[in-house]
Amino acid sequence: MINAVQRIIVHDIERHFFTKRRSMQEDYQFDLENYMSREKFERIKNFAKDKETPCLIIDLDVIKQKYDELRTNMPFAKVYYAVKANPIDEVVSLLHKLGSHFDVATRFELDQLLRLGVSPEKMSFGNTIKKERDIAYFYSKGVTLFATDSFEDIEKIARAAPRSRVFFRILTEGLGADWPLSRKFGSYPEMTRQLILHAKDLGLEPYGISFHVGSQQRDIGQWSTALTTVAGIFNWAEDHGVTLKMINMGGGFPAHYNDPTYPITQYTKDIYEYLISNFGETLPEIIIEPGRSIAGDSGVIVTEIVNIAKKTTHDLFHWVFLDIGKFGGLIETLDEAIKYPIYFERTGPSIDIVLAGPTCDSMDILYEKYRYEMPAGTKIGERVYILSTGAYTQSYSSIYFNGFPPLKAYILPQ
Repeated sequence: MINAVQRIIVHDIERHFFTKRRSMQEDYQFDLENYMSREKFERIKNFAKDKETPCLIIDLDVIKQKYDELRTNMPFAKVYYAVKANPIDEVVSLLHKLGSHFDVATRFELDQLLRLGVSPEKMSFGNTIKKERDIAYFYSKGVTLFATDSFEDIEKIARAAPRSRVFFRILTEGLGADWPLSRKFGSYPEMTRQLILHAKDLGLEPYGISFHVGSQQRDIGQWSTALTTVAGIFNWAEDHGVTLKMINMGGGFPAHYNDPTYPITQYTKDIYEYLISNFGETLPEIIIEPGRSIAGDSGVIVTEIVNIAKKTTHDLFHWVFLDIGKFGGLIETLDEAIKYPIYFERTGPSIDIVLAGPTCDSMDILYEKYRYEMPAGTKIGERVYILSTGAYTQSYSSIYFNGFPPLKAYILPQ
């Protein structure tokens, strides 16, 4: 029998020889310009040089570019930005100025949007899990468009927001998504049909159907499957005296991480064809709820190396501990789902590494199975740049776990 240390060594050897990794003889390579220009990186680096790490730098030019791309390629759809992806005031204000609508999850997001001058007519309460008093609060502020997926929630809406429009979220599998959404949200079509009739009976307006194919969805065909289901519900509703008017296709459009995706033009082209195939040339109102695809590529997290260590004398891999981890804003590395591009500035031979965070929690490991590399000469105290971190990072960061403050964000000066 082998002891625990021997098992660790065997495990590391297996990973070394049965995964495609660089040897130390090969130079470290990172195609920075695949993500941003060298000039843009130098601007971010210089702006961050006197900032305490970790910190998040947001480039509003990228936010505008990504919003404009969606509007240009999906002129038939209204954009309801998912505030939860990146709720920084400057991001929300810019999107408001550009004409965006907003997908709102809580009364706290609602208060923020109202403070920033967003009209309630440009919001939907997109969370299916909500207190009745929060429904009443939204309604009192002028919001009359609500998501739902259960009898109980419909009854709360009918009491607290009478005569409002409701759209019914159907449950999708999220196959092909890097960050699938489980079975928490939505109902199966047979129940959705019952919900439509129940809402009508309670005096609400059954307005449309919504779905979400999963976040960072790389299988465009998932929209086809969902839209076919939606078309069936539309036809059934019409046969039962209910005319549905809207399809909310949720989010799922990708940001630019390590794993490749199709360009946004391919997504929009294919999705439009799926819509025409199911609904003809005269489409119902179409809504999309992008968050990651608008905000993701706008952010760079600047972090510092706290320690570099091995677990055994002959360990094949170095452990690199950063001053940010799962609890500081990188929770989407859970199960190594989202693989962020990570840039080390040095050059020279590369070595394989495990990346981990700074907290006193054993699950605070970013990447152990999916191997990252760094230049062999990298030292403790040097800075590392985690790209495409503008979405679901600061808004996910914990409040003082181990005493670490929430991730601080800055707007890159124009």
